[in-house]
Amino acid sequence: MKQGTQSVARILALFAASFIGTAQIAAAQPTDGKGPPPPSGDDNDTNERLGDTSILMGAVQIPAEVESCADTDGHARLVCLADLLKSDVSDEVLENLQLDYSVTEAKNWSNLPAGAFPARPGVFLGEFSVKQRGIVKAILMEAASLTDNEGYDEMEQTLNADDYIGSISTDYGVGYASYNSKFAFLGTPAETGTWQLYYGGHHLALTNTYTDGLLAGATPSFRGVEPFPRFEMNGRENMPLMQEREAFAALLRSLSDEQATAATLEGTYRDILAGPQADDAIPQSQEGLSVSELSADQQALLLAAVQTYVGDINDADAAIYMAKYTDELPDTVLGFSGTTEVKDEDDYVRIHGPSLWIEFSIQSNKSTGESGNHPHSVWRDLDDDYGGNTE
Repeated sequence: MKQGTQSVARILALFAASFIGTAQIAAAQPTDGKGPPPPSGDDNDTNERLGDTSILMGAVQIPAEVESCADTDGHARLVCLADLLKSDVSDEVLENLQLDYSVTEAKNWSNLPAGAFPARPGVFLGEFSVKQRGIVKAILMEAASLTDNEGYDEMEQTLNADDYIGSISTDYGVGYASYNSKFAFLGTPAETGTWQLYYGGHHLALTNTYTDGLLAGATPSFRGVEPFPRFEMNGRENMPLMQEREAFAALLRSLSDEQATAATLEGTYRDILAGPQADDAIPQSQEGLSVSELSADQQALLLAAVQTYVGDINDADAAIYMAKYTDELPDTVLGFSGTTEVKDEDDYVRIHGPSLWIEFSIQSNKSTGESGNHPHSVWRDLDDDYGGNTE
């Protein structure tokens, strides 16, 4: 599928306005609502590579060759699988798959669909053979949780969401198809040195950074979905981000009137603050209700909400993050705006700790043309974003 330069420019302008809206806060300086512009990238090259088909990731089988990595697990297995994938692809595909590491490149993630954000690095999933997609699937399943509706399963359902939108949208140049999510290695996967497992597309960004064989950072981690809360596509019911919404609603419903007043943020939040190309948007001061004012049961509800984000990565690494965030609870703050049901447009929740930042925002549907709302959501770590690297 090819897309002319003039049409691409129109799409970029349209989606920058529609998707990246900056939160409008009463105490803040007025904004134009468009947020930072996406990097230009190589528009012609990327959009000439766009596809319009489903890759049916749920039906893709993991190939027998993956058994050659069966004696390893964790980071060593990721390296083994990465080498297996690289050895199977063509030189042309490898050129887009194995890239040099830089934080500048790592920051090229977005909630926008592929045609509206050509700066994403990597290989489109549809450019891999079916066998190669099976190896990619094995890599993602090793890096992510295997819990239903979280981790890898959430990634698969997000791909199904793009296929759903593509089945009803008439805006063919935007790239609504599971074909168009991208996968890359930023830096060479190895037991020493720094590299990032980059996977992202419309409404999803996985940015796991590894240094000397250990996970140095699992953030920024972005999740969103439209339609919401449920839809049928590719032979299954899909409901990604329902656990997150339900966890936040349970937490907010538990608040007393006094607690809810203390947790209420000033202004209206129409989107998350710390979204794509907004790495410096997290406020230095906390606003809301101190978690130390919550009961033990309420703190457990808050940690359950945090788990729906941290639990997207593999269990061993998730346990390390959860221990850190639990220790930081006395210095963590909960804030929200809108209703406690977290389902109406402009409903917004945030958890802000010494290192933890989570946002969940509900906004109106934009891609399906259907009535209703959909979420944007992000997990960031003030210490570990991009593995703690600055260049």
